[in-house]
Amino acid sequence: MGKKLYVGNLPFTATEESLTETFGQCGAVTSAKIIMDRETGRSKGFGFVEMSNDSEANLAISKFNGADYGGRPLTVNEARPMAPRESRGGFGGGGRY
Repeated sequence: MGKKLYVGNLPFTATEESLTETFGQCGAVTSAKIIMDRETGRSKGFGFVEMSNDSEANLAISKFNGADYGGRPLTVNEARPMAPRESRGGFGGGGRY
């Protein structure tokens, strides 16, 4: 079972391919995903990398957390599950009945 890593403080020039190549120095990368803004199509400055096993993931954390990547110090740690979002209720609208 792989381990998913949170990768923060990414430069806007980072690509999923460059993340795969960089983290591949520590082992097999199962997936790499940069989170994009829906409206602008620009990177939000963070993403996730999944390593094939725990030891490779731990090596990547120790090697890349705080390391310079495109002129910015990376934040790399184990990804936490997404917190449940608060219900915003209703269907919106405001039309007449």
